[in-house]
Amino acid sequence: MLRRAALAVLFLVASTTASAETKLSAMPDVESGIYEPGKQATWTITVSTDGKPAEGKVAYSVEKSGLKEIAKGEAELKEGKAQISATREDAGTLLVKLSYKVDKTEVKGLAAAAFAPEKIAPSSAPPEDFDAFWEGKIKALSAVPMNVQLTQVDTGDKTIEYYQFTLDNLGGGKIHGQLAKPAGKTDLPAMLQVQWAGVYPLDKQWVTGHAKNGWLSVNILAHDLPIDESPDFYKEKAVKELNDYPGIGNEDRETTYFLNMFLSCHRAVQYITERPDWNKKTLVVHGGSQGGYQAIVTAGLHPAVTALAASVPAGCDHTGKQVGRAPGWPNWAGRTWQTNAEGKKKDEARMLAAARYFDAMNFAPRIKVPALVGVGLIDTVCPADGVLATCNLLKGPKKIIIMPLADHRGDHKAYYAVYGGFLEEQKKGK
Repeated sequence: MLRRAALAVLFLVASTTASAETKLSAMPDVESGIYEPGKQATWTITVSTDGKPAEGKVAYSVEKSGLKEIAKGEAELKEGKAQISATREDAGTLLVKLSYKVDKTEVKGLAAAAFAPEKIAPSSAPPEDFDAFWEGKIKALSAVPMNVQLTQVDTGDKTIEYYQFTLDNLGGGKIHGQLAKPAGKTDLPAMLQVQWAGVYPLDKQWVTGHAKNGWLSVNILAHDLPIDESPDFYKEKAVKELNDYPGIGNEDRETTYFLNMFLSCHRAVQYITERPDWNKKTLVVHGGSQGGYQAIVTAGLHPAVTALAASVPAGCDHTGKQVGRAPGWPNWAGRTWQTNAEGKKKDEARMLAAARYFDAMNFAPRIKVPALVGVGLIDTVCPADGVLATCNLLKGPKKIIIMPLADHRGDHKAYYAVYGGFLEEQKKGK
């Protein structure tokens, strides 16, 4: 059942040229931001300068599913407020882009509404050989010895045990991670945390905090890199060999960067299942953004996963553009600015064909375990249409937290208000 949650804070996005004293906010007339198709959604726009009501006009553009503009215009401010209304007749979202200019400054904002979110359908069906492809990759991975290299590290806290580890991946690569658990304990519920986008080290507290709460906590890096080098090390990797890594090899399902990333998640779960301190009952995979993407994929790939939690997950709806809605990060088939290994401009059709094997939407129907997913209605990085369509395909019990005022990096309090309780439910086996 959809949980219609709303944030109590106003949303503000300002351009780098905007004055700090000028503020713009947008609030829907329905707190949840959810409407029936054909019903009018109305947003109240508030603009202030130095705390006083602003004058002038707010320019707006209304986009269907974050892609197709269906209306635009200007709304006159009266005592610092204006209203904008729009609707759509079918299931999906509307995204409203707002702009207020005064002198040489500009303030921008977003507003959104979801219409029958539980009825948003997938943009395409999975490839016919989707399951066969992934079964083949997992079989090939299984033929590679895990070769666990586990090193205990003293954190100064005797109540927990902390380790760093590596596992072998397909193609000679390594999986790098960290693990923490209550000292000396066995029969433990387990969790796997997977990481958001970027190139950076792992923080010990990401596993030690959960270990203090009774978990066997495992956390892996998304890249074949050591987990605790200097900041300069990761900066150099990010601008050199891992620069724009989502596009590496993305014209072919056999060469895309995400293939080994997803297989590393599967192997990390398998490693947990083979540990004698796992209770063989609870194994939760969780993450946000790219981590949410990996969490959905992992739950779809490995039968030992018993629950998943994904905040504003990426990787949903790679074929969204084909049905008139904005696809989610990494905009797989839209990366035509890149060149391939032959130095030629990348082919959109080839990228799109490969993308279908790596769309979170196509893993969702294979997931029958409890799921918690957070959706930001004004998220332009991981647009709500694709995330909601993915959620609608999940076959297990689900809590979908729709946040009408949340963008990708903003305030996700509504999700995290449920997240802690969700983990406790899983730990208790409920």
